[in-house]
Amino acid sequence: MHRELPEHAKKNRVVWDTWAADYAAWAPHAWAKDAPTWGIFQIPEAHLGAFPESVAGLDVVELGCGTAYISAWLARRGARPVGIDNSPAQLATARRMQQQFGLEFPLHLGNAEKTGFPDASFDLVVSEYGASIWCDPYLWIPEAARLLRPGGNLVFLVNSVFLMVCTPIDADTDTPATECLERPYFGMHRFEWRDGSVNFYLSHGDWIRLLRANDFEIHDLIEIQAPAGATTSFPIVTPEWAQKWPSEEIWKVSKR
Repeated sequence: MHRELPEHAKKNRVVWDTWAADYAAWAPHAWAKDAPTWGIFQIPEAHLGAFPESVAGLDVVELGCGTAYISAWLARRGARPVGIDNSPAQLATARRMQQQFGLEFPLHLGNAEKTGFPDASFDLVVSEYGASIWCDPYLWIPEAARLLRPGGNLVFLVNSVFLMVCTPIDADTDTPATECLERPYFGMHRFEWRDGSVNFYLSHGDWIRLLRANDFEIHDLIEIQAPAGATTSFPIVTPEWAQKWPSEEIWKVSKR
Protein backbone atom coordinates (compact mmCIF):
# COMPACT_ATOMS: atom_id res chain seq x y z
CA MET A 1 0.00 0.00 0.00
CA HIS A 2 2.93 2.39 0.64
CA ARG A 3 3.81 3.24 -2.97
CA GLU A 4 5.07 6.60 -4.15
CA LEU A 5 2.09 8.92 -4.38
CA PRO A 6 1.28 10.92 -7.53
CA GLU A 7 1.59 14.69 -7.26
CA HIS A 8 -2.12 15.38 -6.70
CA ALA A 9 -2.35 12.73 -3.98
CA LYS A 10 0.61 14.29 -2.13
CA LYS A 11 -1.12 17.68 -2.21
CA ASN A 12 -4.40 16.20 -1.04
CA ARG A 13 -2.74 14.30 1.82
CA VAL A 14 -1.34 17.57 3.19
CA VAL A 15 -4.72 19.28 2.95
CA TRP A 16 -6.66 16.42 4.53
CA ASP A 17 -4.20 16.01 7.38
CA THR A 18 -4.73 19.72 8.05
CA TRP A 19 -8.53 19.40 7.94
CA ALA A 20 -8.63 16.21 9.99
CA ALA A 21 -9.15 17.88 13.37
CA ASP A 22 -12.42 19.43 12.20
CA TYR A 23 -13.66 16.08 10.89
CA ALA A 24 -12.56 14.37 14.11
CA ALA A 25 -14.92 16.63 16.05
CA TRP A 26 -17.80 15.62 13.77
CA ALA A 27 -16.95 11.92 13.49
CA PRO A 28 -18.75 10.71 16.66
CA HIS A 29 -22.01 12.17 15.37
CA ALA A 30 -21.60 10.41 12.03
CA TRP A 31 -20.66 7.09 13.61
CA ALA A 32 -23.60 7.26 16.03
CA LYS A 33 -26.23 7.40 13.28
CA ASP A 34 -28.47 4.35 13.13
CA ALA A 35 -29.14 4.69 9.40
CA PRO A 36 -27.07 5.88 6.41
CA THR A 37 -27.52 9.36 4.97
CA TRP A 38 -26.02 10.92 1.86
CA GLY A 39 -24.29 14.17 1.10
CA ILE A 40 -24.21 17.61 2.62
CA PHE A 41 -27.97 17.64 3.19
CA GLN A 42 -27.88 14.20 4.86
CA ILE A 43 -30.66 12.66 2.76
CA PRO A 44 -31.66 9.28 4.23
CA GLU A 45 -30.62 6.21 2.27
CA ALA A 46 -34.20 5.00 2.69
CA HIS A 47 -35.31 7.90 0.43
CA LEU A 48 -32.63 7.39 -2.23
CA GLY A 49 -31.99 3.64 -2.47
CA ALA A 50 -28.35 4.02 -3.45
CA PHE A 51 -27.10 0.83 -1.80
CA PRO A 52 -28.15 -2.70 -2.76
CA GLU A 53 -31.34 -3.80 -1.01
CA SER A 54 -29.25 -5.96 1.34
CA VAL A 55 -25.55 -5.65 2.11
CA ALA A 56 -25.41 -8.53 4.60
CA GLY A 57 -22.52 -10.86 3.80
CA LEU A 58 -21.02 -8.59 1.14
CA ASP A 59 -17.31 -7.83 0.94
CA VAL A 60 -17.12 -4.04 0.63
CA VAL A 61 -14.27 -1.61 0.03
CA GLU A 62 -14.67 2.10 0.73
CA LEU A 63 -12.30 4.09 -1.47
CA GLY A 64 -11.31 7.25 0.37
CA CYS A 65 -12.99 6.27 3.61
CA GLY A 66 -11.91 9.26 5.72
CA THR A 67 -13.22 8.70 9.23
CA ALA A 68 -14.96 5.53 7.91
CA TYR A 69 -18.52 6.24 9.01
CA ILE A 70 -19.90 4.80 5.75
CA SER A 71 -18.03 1.55 6.41
CA ALA A 72 -19.33 1.57 9.98
CA TRP A 73 -22.94 1.86 8.79
CA LEU A 74 -22.42 -1.03 6.37
CA ALA A 75 -20.72 -3.19 9.02
CA ARG A 76 -23.74 -2.78 11.30
CA ARG A 77 -25.86 -4.15 8.46
CA GLY A 78 -23.80 -7.30 8.15
CA ALA A 79 -21.31 -6.27 5.46
CA ARG A 80 -17.57 -6.94 5.71
CA PRO A 81 -16.03 -3.54 4.94
CA VAL A 82 -12.44 -2.55 4.29
CA GLY A 83 -11.45 1.12 4.23
CA ILE A 84 -8.55 2.79 2.44
CA ASP A 85 -7.62 6.46 2.68
CA ASN A 86 -4.76 8.76 1.73
CA SER A 87 -4.69 10.70 5.04
CA PRO A 88 -2.95 9.25 8.12
CA ALA A 89 -4.73 11.78 10.32
CA GLN A 90 -8.17 10.81 9.03
CA LEU A 91 -7.40 7.13 9.58
CA ALA A 92 -6.25 7.90 13.12
CA THR A 93 -9.72 9.33 13.79
CA ALA A 94 -11.33 6.27 12.19
CA ARG A 95 -9.38 3.99 14.51
CA ARG A 96 -10.42 6.02 17.55
CA MET A 97 -14.04 5.73 16.44
CA GLN A 98 -13.65 1.95 16.11
CA GLN A 99 -12.49 1.78 19.72
CA GLN A 100 -15.20 4.17 20.93
CA PHE A 101 -18.03 2.32 19.20
CA GLY A 102 -16.66 -1.20 19.56
CA LEU A 103 -16.69 -1.89 15.82
CA GLU A 104 -13.63 -3.21 14.00
CA PHE A 105 -12.79 -3.66 10.31
CA PRO A 106 -9.54 -3.26 8.35
CA LEU A 107 -8.27 0.26 7.60
CA HIS A 108 -5.41 0.86 5.17
CA LEU A 109 -3.30 3.89 4.33
CA GLY A 110 -2.96 4.15 0.57
CA ASN A 111 -4.00 5.56 -2.78
CA ALA A 112 -7.40 4.44 -4.07
CA GLU A 113 -6.10 4.74 -7.63
CA LYS A 114 -3.84 1.74 -6.96
CA THR A 115 -4.92 -0.10 -3.84
CA GLY A 116 -2.88 -3.28 -3.99
CA PHE A 117 -5.92 -5.41 -3.08
CA PRO A 118 -6.38 -8.66 -5.06
CA ASP A 119 -8.45 -8.82 -8.24
CA ALA A 120 -12.16 -9.57 -7.87
CA SER A 121 -12.07 -9.42 -4.08
CA PHE A 122 -15.17 -7.29 -3.40
CA ASP A 123 -18.92 -7.35 -4.05
CA LEU A 124 -19.44 -3.61 -3.48
CA VAL A 125 -17.22 -0.56 -3.98
CA VAL A 126 -18.36 2.65 -2.30
CA SER A 127 -17.08 6.22 -2.39
CA GLU A 128 -18.84 9.19 -0.83
CA TYR A 129 -16.68 12.26 -1.52
CA GLY A 130 -13.60 10.05 -1.28
CA ALA A 131 -11.87 8.67 -4.34
CA SER A 132 -14.93 9.86 -6.24
CA ILE A 133 -13.63 13.45 -6.27
CA TRP A 134 -10.09 13.29 -4.82
CA CYS A 135 -8.67 10.70 -7.25
CA ASP A 136 -8.33 10.81 -11.02
CA PRO A 137 -11.37 8.96 -12.42
CA TYR A 138 -9.30 7.64 -15.31
CA LEU A 139 -7.29 5.76 -12.66
CA TRP A 140 -9.72 4.94 -9.85
CA ILE A 141 -12.59 3.73 -12.04
CA PRO A 142 -10.42 1.02 -13.69
CA GLU A 143 -9.16 0.13 -10.20
CA ALA A 144 -12.75 -0.22 -8.93
CA ALA A 145 -13.56 -2.44 -11.90
CA ARG A 146 -10.51 -4.60 -11.13
CA LEU A 147 -11.53 -5.01 -7.50
CA LEU A 148 -15.14 -6.01 -8.20
CA ARG A 149 -16.40 -9.51 -8.79
CA PRO A 150 -18.66 -9.99 -11.83
CA GLY A 151 -22.07 -8.54 -11.01
CA GLY A 152 -20.64 -6.45 -8.17
CA ASN A 153 -21.84 -2.90 -7.58
CA LEU A 154 -20.11 0.47 -7.56
CA VAL A 155 -21.89 3.34 -5.80
CA PHE A 156 -20.28 6.78 -5.65
CA LEU A 157 -21.33 10.31 -4.78
CA VAL A 158 -19.84 13.46 -6.33
CA ASN A 159 -20.64 17.14 -6.61
CA SER A 160 -22.94 17.58 -9.58
CA VAL A 161 -21.79 19.04 -12.87
CA PHE A 162 -24.33 21.86 -12.31
CA LEU A 163 -22.54 22.84 -9.10
CA MET A 164 -19.10 22.71 -10.66
CA VAL A 165 -19.88 24.81 -13.72
CA CYS A 166 -21.58 27.38 -11.44
CA THR A 167 -18.60 27.61 -9.05
CA PRO A 168 -16.38 30.65 -9.78
CA ILE A 169 -12.91 30.03 -11.15
CA ASP A 170 -11.26 31.78 -8.18
CA ALA A 171 -13.45 30.04 -5.56
CA ASP A 172 -12.18 28.92 -2.18
CA THR A 173 -13.81 26.55 0.32
CA ASP A 174 -16.25 29.28 1.44
CA THR A 175 -17.37 30.46 -2.00
CA PRO A 176 -20.95 29.42 -2.87
CA ALA A 177 -22.09 28.50 -6.34
CA THR A 178 -23.77 31.23 -8.34
CA GLU A 179 -26.75 31.08 -10.68
CA CYS A 180 -24.48 31.76 -13.68
CA LEU A 181 -22.24 29.50 -15.75
CA GLU A 182 -18.76 30.23 -14.41
CA ARG A 183 -16.68 27.45 -16.02
CA PRO A 184 -16.61 25.48 -19.27
CA TYR A 185 -18.56 22.22 -19.26
CA PHE A 186 -16.52 20.62 -22.02
CA GLY A 187 -13.10 19.43 -20.99
CA MET A 188 -13.89 19.09 -17.27
CA HIS A 189 -11.30 16.99 -15.45
CA ARG A 190 -8.79 18.46 -12.99
CA PHE A 191 -9.83 21.29 -10.65
CA GLU A 192 -7.13 23.02 -8.59
CA TRP A 193 -8.21 25.04 -5.56
CA ARG A 194 -6.63 27.95 -3.71
CA ASP A 195 -5.87 25.82 -0.64
CA GLY A 196 -3.62 23.55 -2.72
CA SER A 197 -6.07 20.67 -3.03
CA VAL A 198 -6.96 18.95 -6.30
CA ASN A 199 -10.35 17.53 -7.30
CA PHE A 200 -11.53 15.72 -10.41
CA TYR A 201 -14.90 16.07 -12.14
CA LEU A 202 -16.23 14.88 -15.48
CA SER A 203 -19.13 15.79 -17.72
CA HIS A 204 -22.00 13.31 -17.79
CA GLY A 205 -20.99 12.15 -21.25
CA ASP A 206 -17.41 11.52 -20.17
CA TRP A 207 -18.63 9.62 -17.08
CA ILE A 208 -20.82 7.39 -19.24
CA ARG A 209 -18.03 6.66 -21.71
CA LEU A 210 -15.52 5.94 -18.94
CA LEU A 211 -17.87 3.61 -17.06
CA ARG A 212 -18.86 1.71 -20.18
CA ALA A 213 -15.20 1.39 -21.23
CA ASN A 214 -14.55 -0.37 -17.92
CA ASP A 215 -17.39 -2.87 -18.36
CA PHE A 216 -19.87 -1.14 -16.07
CA GLU A 217 -23.60 -1.16 -16.64
CA ILE A 218 -25.26 2.07 -15.50
CA HIS A 219 -28.41 1.55 -13.43
CA ASP A 220 -29.20 4.99 -12.08
CA LEU A 221 -28.00 8.54 -11.67
CA ILE A 222 -29.59 9.96 -8.52
CA GLU A 223 -29.59 13.75 -8.70
CA ILE A 224 -30.06 14.98 -5.14
CA GLN A 225 -32.46 17.82 -4.44
CA ALA A 226 -32.26 19.60 -1.11
CA PRO A 227 -35.53 19.09 0.79
CA ALA A 228 -37.65 21.98 2.02
CA GLY A 229 -36.19 23.42 5.19
CA ALA A 230 -32.78 21.85 4.57
CA THR A 231 -29.66 23.26 6.18
CA THR A 232 -25.98 22.54 5.69
CA SER A 233 -22.71 23.56 7.28
CA PHE A 234 -20.98 23.47 3.88
CA PRO A 235 -20.93 26.97 2.32
CA ILE A 236 -20.27 25.78 -1.26
CA VAL A 237 -23.98 25.85 -1.99
CA THR A 238 -27.10 27.27 -0.37
CA PRO A 239 -30.19 25.13 0.28
CA GLU A 240 -32.17 27.51 -1.93
CA TRP A 241 -29.79 26.87 -4.83
CA ALA A 242 -29.89 23.11 -4.25
CA GLN A 243 -33.69 23.07 -4.32
CA LYS A 244 -33.58 24.33 -7.92
CA TRP A 245 -30.58 22.41 -9.24
CA PRO A 246 -28.82 19.23 -8.07
CA SER A 247 -25.71 20.00 -6.05
CA GLU A 248 -24.81 16.31 -5.71
CA GLU A 249 -25.33 13.12 -7.68
CA ILE A 250 -24.95 9.42 -6.93
CA TRP A 251 -23.98 6.97 -9.67
CA LYS A 252 -25.17 3.37 -9.33
CA VAL A 253 -23.43 0.92 -11.67
CA SER A 254 -22.52 -2.75 -11.74
CA LYS A 255 -19.73 -4.77 -13.31
CA ARG A 256 -20.92 -6.82 -16.24
